[in-house]
Amino acid sequence: MTDRPAPPDAFAMTPIGVIESDFPDKFGIPRQPGLAEAARASLVLRSPFDDPLAVRGLEAFSHLWLTFVFHQSPERWTPLVRPPRLGGNAKVGVFASRSTHRPNRLGLSLVELLDIDTSRGVRLALRGADLVSGTPVLDLKPYLPWAESRPEARAGFAPGTPSTLPVDLSPAAEAVLARREDGASLRALILQVLAQDPRPAYRRGAEARVYGVRLRDVDVRFRARTAATGETRLEVVEIVTA
Repeated sequence: MTDRPAPPDAFAMTPIGVIESDFPDKFGIPRQPGLAEAARASLVLRSPFDDPLAVRGLEAFSHLWLTFVFHQSPERWTPLVRPPRLGGNAKVGVFASRSTHRPNRLGLSLVELLDIDTSRGVRLALRGADLVSGTPVLDLKPYLPWAESRPEARAGFAPGTPSTLPVDLSPAAEAVLARREDGASLRALILQVLAQDPRPAYRRGAEARVYGVRLRDVDVRFRARTAATGETRLEVVEIVTA
């Protein structure tokens, strides 16, 4: 009987590239990919992985899996976490969640591939990414819908798409968008990101508080208000250059 070598205690990994996205900060980023279709990002491959030969044939696929590191999360981890979908109070095991506070801080994101630019290195244009700028990417793989889409699968405490809130923009905010060349796409991004209600779950009863979400080069300041019908709505108070 042949003795098998013991598995290594640690693995060294080298990022293949870095993300440039519409999200300068992690606050406000949708908690899952695809929830904000207006979100754009680029994966810029680093040497020696920026050889165009490494992505030959990738243009035939519409979606990609990205394996990345939650580099802005602390290295510490706990066995229990509080998922936002459970109101931020109930606890589940870290391996029963998609929490960023994980033993190895690894994340997995499904994104749409829009374009591949190999004119200078390799740059992949992406849509629907839920990644902060500067995120190190460890690997990418094509998504295979026939193997990886299982509609009959159980989804535990997150059985469906999260509910969204209506979002209103003040006249001052609309005026800022009207003066920008990217006003239409930025407006769509603001509406899609805020509809996910990025406020911390434990503070969602406070209407007077003004929050700020950085998107692209602006700070979007918003607050919650209760309509006459009792419905909670988010209102963009102002948009200022970050």
